[in-house]
Amino acid sequence: MGNRLSKIYTRTGDDGTTGLGDGSRTGKDSLRVEAFGTVDEANSAIGIVLSFPAVPGLIRNCLTEVQHDLFELGGELCIPGHKAVEMHFVERLENELDALNADLPPLKEFILPGGSPAAAACHLARTIVRRAERRVNTLAKQEELRPEVLRYLNRLSDLLFVVARRLAREESGTETIWDRSRIGS
Repeated sequence: MGNRLSKIYTRTGDDGTTGLGDGSRTGKDSLRVEAFGTVDEANSAIGIVLSFPAVPGLIRNCLTEVQHDLFELGGELCIPGHKAVEMHFVERLENELDALNADLPPLKEFILPGGSPAAAACHLARTIVRRAERRVNTLAKQEELRPEVLRYLNRLSDLLFVVARRLAREESGTETIWDRSRIGS
């Protein structure tokens, strides 16, 4: 494949619009742009998680695959009517989720985001994925979207929660549990 971007600036967005993958133009603040932009932000946040040397190979491979998926998902959102995310993407996340969660202790209380630098970055990525899910849900109320997109984002936020738990335990050996006794103090 040749160079896709031969020139980084085009000046076409100076009027507050941007091009979609089908060649049409829309406002930079449109629901569609907000949705795929937040997916892009989530992908970047996962890149931050992957920048930590403490991330083990199994998790590193899983999250790298997720980054590829998010490019596909962003493409589906960027090109109205395009189909890229398949149900097997969601099923793969579910399998990874089950495997990573299998040896974690059951939760009895909420966990505070943090635990270690990589775990904290993963919690941030999780919250950005949740925001992407909300943005896509809002778009789906206005335009037809395939259900696989929302399913994928929903499973991904769950996966990132479990990955954050694993990273906290691997890096610092512990997670910080929400202290209910502070209520009313």
